[in-house]
Amino acid sequence: MTGKDRETTTDGGVTADKEIAQPLGLPRWVFALLPIVLLALVLGVFVFTSPLADVRSGDPLPDVTVSHATLPSDDTVVLHVTNNGPEEVTIAQVLVDEAYWNFRVEGAGGDKTIESRESARVVVPYHWNPGWDLAVDLVLSDGTTIPHDVEAPQQSPGFSTDVLWTLALIGLFVGVIPVVLGMLWFPFLRTMSDRALHAVLLFATGVLGFLAFDAGFEAFELAERIPGAYEGKLLVVSGILGALLLVQAISSWREGRVAAGDSRASSGLWIAYLVALGIGLHNLAEGLAIGSSFALGRVSLGAFLVIGFMLHNVTEGPAVVAPVARDERPALRHFAALGLLAGAPVILGGWIGSLAYSPTIGAFFLAIGVGAILQVDWEIARMVRDAGGRVASATNLLAFLIGFGVMYATDLFVAL
Repeated sequence: MTGKDRETTTDGGVTADKEIAQPLGLPRWVFALLPIVLLALVLGVFVFTSPLADVRSGDPLPDVTVSHATLPSDDTVVLHVTNNGPEEVTIAQVLVDEAYWNFRVEGAGGDKTIESRESARVVVPYHWNPGWDLAVDLVLSDGTTIPHDVEAPQQSPGFSTDVLWTLALIGLFVGVIPVVLGMLWFPFLRTMSDRALHAVLLFATGVLGFLAFDAGFEAFELAERIPGAYEGKLLVVSGILGALLLVQAISSWREGRVAAGDSRASSGLWIAYLVALGIGLHNLAEGLAIGSSFALGRVSLGAFLVIGFMLHNVTEGPAVVAPVARDERPALRHFAALGLLAGAPVILGGWIGSLAYSPTIGAFFLAIGVGAILQVDWEIARMVRDAGGRVASATNLLAFLIGFGVMYATDLFVAL
């Protein structure tokens, strides 16, 4: 190297070469690493010299979160706690309904002290009554009290093949079957006029739009229960933005393939798979909710609730197959793959939720689903425009509202 690097720039399709001089004749990689090296030196000086050591601002307040409680038996209560603060904390006492009880701390190195950013389980040998609320308080060594209420306690079924089979069966009826039933509208969609098909596509965006709002509200609600160390709201925003950009990257890659002359990349099948992916991510979070209800002892998922889920999810089927209604009919394997991609994640989510319940995991997967769905809505709208349709026509806007309203109405069956 001679202290000059060659840079190629493109302006208006004309390529030009330009010499860029480097200071002191040094290679350019030196200047790429220089800010990082200097930052490391500054941080080292700050850490080892402690320039703020004489500043007395008081000890930091303890910050402990009880994310949830599990009940493995009728004489045991397990609290899942995380120390969000910068200093270690020691659990000195535990009160259950204002009475002191024995306890032990698991996962904290064998003692009752929880290090910064560490999670642990507080196990209390207490005989509780099903349905009777419990008021549990953790008393730290400095006197700080961390309250947590266990509402209508029910015994957690724990891990077993029976539970996994039950969750798989529920996922089949809640996720896979409704989506497949909705996909059976495909032959009818192929007979529609372009105007009617565009309305169906906007109906699909209404369905997906409702799922995005529904999952987004639930994600931010769960964020309130995430330990402060994980910055719940920022985690949700990161999940939404990350999924949106990831799906956009896939879409941009597809556009590059189209520009290169790949006819398969220009088909509606790509959009159909993106729709199935967005719905599948949402249904994964739906499965997490079902699985976590098992983990927390909320196993009263009756037939009426399953019927509500089926009515709610059957409208997702047309949303998956509508983008390929004007293409040559895809092979049956594609229909099977689309149905599994959109519906089967309910089963996977149920298993994850039952084995490793966490509001952090639940909120993050909900956020991923929101980001993917928002980008898919944009892709469907662009598909309508590319086909000569007008997204904001009266018919299409009405179809969007109908899709949103149908999902709201069927969601009431799930909420009741």
